[in-house]
Amino acid sequence: MRWLIVFTFAFIVFNGLREVLAKLGLGRVPGDFSFRFAGREWFFPFGSSVLISLLTMVVARWL
Repeated sequence: MRWLIVFTFAFIVFNGLREVLAKLGLGRVPGDFSFRFAGREWFFPFGSSVLISLLTMVVARWL
C-alpha cells in the first residue's frame, strides 16, 4: 500500500513540474510514457521515478 501512495505522489509532482524537470533531462528517460487523451496530455514517469529513487537511496546511504 505504501508504494501506491509514493507512486501517486511522484505522479502528481512530475506532472506539476514537468517543464522544469524536462530542462534537467528527466521525462525523456526510457520508460517514461506520455500520451494525449481527451484534449489533455498525460505523463507517466516510470523510468524517471526509478532513477530518482536510486539516486535518493545512494545519497541516503552515503549520509
